[in-house]
Amino acid sequence: MADGAESGQAGVVAEGNAPQLSKSAKKKLLKQERQAARKAERKAGEKERRRADIERRRREWEESLAAAPSQEAREAMLAARRETRLERVGKRVEERGARAERLRRAADGAGQKVVLDLEFADLMRPNEIHSLTQQIMYCYAVNGRSATPAHLWLTGCSGEMGTQVQRIPGFDKWIIEKESKSYLEAFADCKENLVYLTADAETVLDELDMSKIYIIGGLVDRNRWKGITHKKAVDQGIQSAKLPIGSYLKMSSSQVLTVNQVFEIMQKFVETKDWKTAFFHVIPPRKRGEAGAANDDDAPEGAANEDLDECLEEEANDDDGGDGDEEADVANKRHCIRSENGKS
Repeated sequence: MADGAESGQAGVVAEGNAPQLSKSAKKKLLKQERQAARKAERKAGEKERRRADIERRRREWEESLAAAPSQEAREAMLAARRETRLERVGKRVEERGARAERLRRAADGAGQKVVLDLEFADLMRPNEIHSLTQQIMYCYAVNGRSATPAHLWLTGCSGEMGTQVQRIPGFDKWIIEKESKSYLEAFADCKENLVYLTADAETVLDELDMSKIYIIGGLVDRNRWKGITHKKAVDQGIQSAKLPIGSYLKMSSSQVLTVNQVFEIMQKFVETKDWKTAFFHVIPPRKRGEAGAANDDDAPEGAANEDLDECLEEEANDDDGGDGDEEADVANKRHCIRSENGKS
């Protein structure tokens, strides 16, 4: 989904005899470069803080163990540590089982059907495909935490897109529908129930209908492909609709959101039956206008990262071992997935 094609012009960097960038395009490009540099710097700082925290905890534990007055005291400390870890592992297993049961009930008909359309991979750059992969992870994490999860589908999950999602830790165990074919093929017998969610639609979505199948376009387009999802819906003869954002807040820029933001808004609406609550919970303060400025506490920007962190932590090794080793494993998995996204 996209609003405006100006960034597409900005992306044409002068090479050889290519025309020079306009003044506005240069300003836009410089702004994007500054934002990318700040993002990379922030990510590097976060990574270093995580490493320092893991090292601090390990060092404090070793110092406490070394300071024990006797061998018996050290053994008691080790036993208590193992017991705490076993309790934590047991709780994680219990929570994982409860989440799996909720997702199975959703797949059996209790959940709202939501499709992530992954047929746009050929229009995206490699770093954008990586960004979309991370957004899919956010969606799955949010869905797993929800008391009323959706019946989530990935369609068009083939080619480069299929390769990337297969690299997600634990993807083969996800309780989610994975289709290499398109949603038109997957839902050929109920095409009349398909509704493509796009910011360019004329119809405003007031309620979520359990009989409908809502499609979210998996496109990280950097504003190069204005109106492409709406055009796709029109060409295919299926319904389209947009979220009622304008009725509840004034956006500081466009009303185009990321895939995971759209999905989380839908999940929050299912939970609260209140669009305003859903929007303010999910949409970052930086994207809101005046209406959002007074309610920044309602939408912490770190929510998506917390969901991803929890999703990755659940894939950590459950064998006995030190807390520092487990945290290092989680940090390594997080880094493997995010490292290339630092360029996006």
